[in-house]
Amino acid sequence: MDSKRWDDLTSKNGMLGYLDMNLRGAGQVFFQNNPWTGLIILAAIFWGARAAGDLNVAFGAVVGLFVSTTTAILLNVDRASLRQGLFGLNGVLVGVAVPIFLHPHPMMWAYLLLGAAVSTVATLAVANVVKSWGIPGSTAPFVFTTWVLLLGAYSFTHLPIATMGPPALPAAAGAGGMTLSLHTVLSSLGKNISQVYLIENFWTGVLFIVAIAINSIRSAGFAVIGSVIGLGAALVFGAGAGATASGLYGFSAVLTAMAVGLAFEKLSLRAVLYAVLATVFTVVVQAAFNTALSPLGIPPLTFPYVLTMWLFLLPGIDLMPHPKASPVVSSH
Repeated sequence: MDSKRWDDLTSKNGMLGYLDMNLRGAGQVFFQNNPWTGLIILAAIFWGARAAGDLNVAFGAVVGLFVSTTTAILLNVDRASLRQGLFGLNGVLVGVAVPIFLHPHPMMWAYLLLGAAVSTVATLAVANVVKSWGIPGSTAPFVFTTWVLLLGAYSFTHLPIATMGPPALPAAAGAGGMTLSLHTVLSSLGKNISQVYLIENFWTGVLFIVAIAINSIRSAGFAVIGSVIGLGAALVFGAGAGATASGLYGFSAVLTAMAVGLAFEKLSLRAVLYAVLATVFTVVVQAAFNTALSPLGIPPLTFPYVLTMWLFLLPGIDLMPHPKASPVVSSH
């Protein structure tokens, strides 16, 4: 079915319209406003969750997506943003994160519902802050909401911790890097992409790339470039072997490469080099927040990407090739 016919159907049928905005929300994590991209991404999440033996993660993604979108509808948010899925992208990530970090429990699901709903409020709040700067909030609401949920869980006996912590003082990295082979390199490249949704699965990463590519080859290209640079930088700097192989140093790099690389309407060599610089720095920021948050016993999530993306987009510089460049600061 072509996109125009689908848009006509969703505009006339309320249930289809609701499904459409939710699917677009799943795709918006990778900046793709396409329901078919979102559908493949959800299928990939189910694949990865099933392979890991924890379908709670997949069901959590769906619940988080629908709750955050429904909350946005009840709050009567901007209709255009709602239809583009911009209120589902943070909720779906909260829905994935909570079952990963907390043990399955009825209270965990109540916590997930709360977090998904609050992520919509956080999306509105962050958007109001950053709109004057001309930069997107992106996944920042997911990060802030999930950090509060996870820190709070340490104080609640009905919300036992599953895969976090315990809080510990930072320690110097141990010796020994990742063993390099074609298998380990390819596996890590795929996991760099799958870990955007906190899933460690090569085939999930491959499906994510397929999902992105059906909407934008350029976006898929930057995702792959980000994965390659993220892995390369982690290896050069000597990041921990396990974390590097699992994709934990690459997922924020993937998002940074996409966000900064896609910020320029037309590509130039300077724009590509700028995106590469941002992507390499994201790995450093990732390591910094791994260290900084270790005493709190919570993960950085996608904050290294968010912080680097803000840093590199805030200057608002134009990197298109010009016959005559304009000075950054005027002379008078």
